[in-house]
Parts: sequence; C-alpha cells; structure tokens
Amino acid sequence: MTATLIWILAGLVVIGLYLSWTAGRLDRLHARIDAARAGLDAQLLRRASVAQELATSGVLDPAASIVLYEAAHAARQAEEEQREVAESELSQALRAVFAEAPQVEAVREAPGGEAAAGELTEAVRRVPMARRFHNDAVRAARALRRHRKVRWFRLAGHAPFPLAFEMDDEPPPALAERASA
Repeated sequence: MTATLIWILAGLVVIGLYLSWTAGRLDRLHARIDAARAGLDAQLLRRASVAQELATSGVLDPAASIVLYEAAHAARQAEEEQREVAESELSQALRAVFAEAPQVEAVREAPGGEAAAGELTEAVRRVPMARRFHNDAVRAARALRRHRKVRWFRLAGHAPFPLAFEMDDEPPPALAERASA
C-alpha cells in the first residue's frame, strides 16, 4: 500500500513537472511573439517614415509624392484592425512609384538621395524578415496551444490566441535589384 501511494505521488509529481514545463514553454513563446511583434512594428514604422520623408523631399514627381505620402501616412495612422490593409497599400504604392530603375536613379542623383534610397532599400528588405519572424513565433505558439493537454489544463491562461500578421510585403522591383547588386 505504501509503495503504491509512493508511485502515485511520483507519477503526479512527474505530470505536474511536465505541465509546468509546458506552461513555461508556452509563456516563452508568447514573450517571443511580443518581441517579434515589437520588431515588426518598428520595421513597419521605419519603412513608413522613410517613405513619407522621401515623398516630402521634392525628389519625386508630384503625383508619385502624393501617392507615396498618403499611403505612408495611412500606414502610420492606421488602427490595429486596419493595419495589415494599410501596410499592404503602402507596399503597393512603393511598387508603383519605384517600379522602374530610372525612378530610383533619379532619387539617388538628388542631394542626399543616395542615403535616402539606401535607407528605403534597407527598410523594404527588413519588413518581410520581421514579418516572417513574427509569423513563425505565432505558428509555434498556435501548434502548442492546439494540444489537448494545453486546452484541458488551460495552460495558456487568459492569453489571447496569437494572430499572424498577413500583408503584401513584396518589395518594389527596382529596389530589390538595387539590394541584390
């Protein structure tokens, strides 16, 4: 009887340790999502700021400046529910404005244009990477949260179900060529 009781207690301790480890892992994944989201937000803000700066610099033609400025402003001011759409529209505006290499060359030839074009190229290149890191963390947390043990023992607590950030982040062709050159 005493041996049976010891085995039951040992089994409960092992199960408790396993559930505690799983809850800790889930907590670390949620922290990773928060950090990745902060990084993504920073990269999106940087891209919108550089685009807005470029639109107001007078280097672009007036129509391109207006399109780029409005898309960048909308992306910076978007509420959380509309953020993915606004960021996708900024990507589309960047592709429309910088579809061809002569437009990028015109920016580079202007005073301070080389730095602006380089900064925009870097910002456009970093957004897909930051989004990928965020969505990978979300995917890992979702996979763990789908396990029965997590649902039955409510190991996620009251944390909201993580959502991926889906947007059009394809870079403009002329800037992509410049980044790879």
